[in-house]
Amino acid sequence: MAPKTFAHLFLLLSSLLSVGTLRIVHGDKTWCVAKPSSTNTMLLDNIQYACSQVDCKILQKGGACYSPDSLINHASIAMNIYYQCKGRNTWNCNFGNTGLITITDPSYGGCQYM
Repeated sequence: MAPKTFAHLFLLLSSLLSVGTLRIVHGDKTWCVAKPSSTNTMLLDNIQYACSQVDCKILQKGGACYSPDSLINHASIAMNIYYQCKGRNTWNCNFGNTGLITITDPSYGGCQYM
């Protein structure tokens, strides 16, 4: 096989394998979390918006996901509930560029929020 033909075949196979890998990653469960660089104002805005659209009762004091009681934790949970309920589309985790999609389950202790 000529080197040029081999190179084209290699590139074709590599691109096919890459597409297959992307499909596997996108088929796996994903979560939306708040970026650590988000300001408190942004996090509060995200909680307010997400919880105006979806049920955030688990974040109330005494709720399954109240602890740890931190702004970034509560924002991440609210954002993830919204992301999950709205179809796990990338745009459902944007939140003014303060959201981050992860393939690692961010659940805390007994808090299973989707």
